Amino acid sequence: MRTVIQPQLKLGETDIAAIVLDPKSRDDIPQLLRGLQYIYTDIDLRQRVFDLLEEMMPDRADGKGKTSNKTGRPGMAQWKILVLGVLRLSLNADYDRIQELANQHKSIRQMLGHSDWLDEHRYELQTIRDNVALFTPDLLDRINQEVVNAGHQRLQKNTDPVKGTSEALKTRADSSVVKTHVHFPTDINLLWDAVRKALQTCAVLCEALDLTEWRQSAYHLRGFKKSYRLIQKLKHSTSQDEDKRQAKQDEIKAAHETYLDQAEIYVQRAQATRQCLNQVHALPAAMLADLDGYLTYAERLMDQIRRRVLQGETIPHSEKVFSIFQPHTEWISKGKAGVPVELGLRVAIVEDQHRFILHHQVMEKTTDDKVAVTLVEQTQTRFPAVKAMSFDKGFHSPANQAALKQQLDTVVLPKKGRLSEADKARESDPEFVRLRRQHSAVESAINALGVHGLDKCPDHGLDGFKRYVALAIVARNIQRLGAILRAQEQQEADRRRGPYKKAA
Repeated sequence: MRTVIQPQLKLGETDIAAIVLDPKSRDDIPQLLRGLQYIYTDIDLRQRVFDLLEEMMPDRADGKGKTSNKTGRPGMAQWKILVLGVLRLSLNADYDRIQELANQHKSIRQMLGHSDWLDEHRYELQTIRDNVALFTPDLLDRINQEVVNAGHQRLQKNTDPVKGTSEALKTRADSSVVKTHVHFPTDINLLWDAVRKALQTCAVLCEALDLTEWRQSAYHLRGFKKSYRLIQKLKHSTSQDEDKRQAKQDEIKAAHETYLDQAEIYVQRAQATRQCLNQVHALPAAMLADLDGYLTYAERLMDQIRRRVLQGETIPHSEKVFSIFQPHTEWISKGKAGVPVELGLRVAIVEDQHRFILHHQVMEKTTDDKVAVTLVEQTQTRFPAVKAMSFDKGFHSPANQAALKQQLDTVVLPKKGRLSEADKARESDPEFVRLRRQHSAVESAINALGVHGLDKCPDHGLDGFKRYVALAIVARNIQRLGAILRAQEQQEADRRRGPYKKAA
């Protein structure tokens, strides 16, 4: 049985509303905890967020939907999962640090619902990992809407906490690359990865079944790695002598042929093992899925190396693989100074004038100009008060200009290239100029997200990537809410204190 939070306080436990945070602290943790405290203490907001958290349940073991929150063992309360999840992203911390903070940090333990004494509960590393992974991007997006509406409500007295702000929102949109946790890809090191994992998987499966076919797998890998390292050290000749250049080229081809021959032998042996395991021992398909994937990648990469090195063919970009572990990784070149290429996925964000991030979109195999219209549509679905949005030139296309005019009162979308007289008049409008000057503030939001965890995604898979990005947006907005509350409370304290009077 899993609950959002334990309703009954234990002996020595501090109510979340009564947690005292240091108002002078400039660290990120008090800001984040103040935002979480507000979510808990505002009754209507807490009910809406708790209703959403109740949907976060693990899958059933038989694959038939979600488990019930009425029966079974007590799991980690969803409120605790939210606290630990946003802490991880806000602090740009790994799970080891989150475990240490959850077990030792006084204020965080109070926010998690533990007493200062007589409570020796400790969080295990794997428990934190498994529970944070229960979040889904859709659930986090809906929680984010509640957090942003709460922030707008604190800033404006005429804001409806359910329907959102009644003030026109003037937003700015931009995209950045969130890197995936991969090494720089070449076809030879990707082939090494594929063969290495295939052999290791075969060895583990055979050992579990008391088979001795791959007892020398470590020896085979050492020999295969020597061939890989040899190719790494070989460089193309820059000599003016044609014979020397040709000799070096022949040496490179011979090394690649040896490398491919070894890879083909190991792949064929692994395929034979796979068929034997499937036919004789009848293993479940899920246990062999990883092995099938590694063998498929190995065959694909061997073919590409033959075509590139031995046949002199140029491999089309669409056929290239950039990671066998994170296959969603893209090769992105945005023309930044000193950053020729980035490995990851583009993420577009929309920020309002209050520095809340209203919406984000993970861009798979697409560019800025292809998502401008859908980005506005999805943002307005969540926040109908959005009336203006600014973009940079990367989002421009004639179709976008026409479509966005139908959706927004003010569209700040500079045109690429030479401007016509009509374009000059449009871009000279005072409102256009004012919002365009303010557009660069979105870079501050992108930088803040990068500092607070969204520079590189350590989670695996496309689902893990989307969950990580969505959790980063929620964490950033909760921290922003906490910063606003602390500033307002400081202003109220200053007002009550009155003007400074010099002592007589």
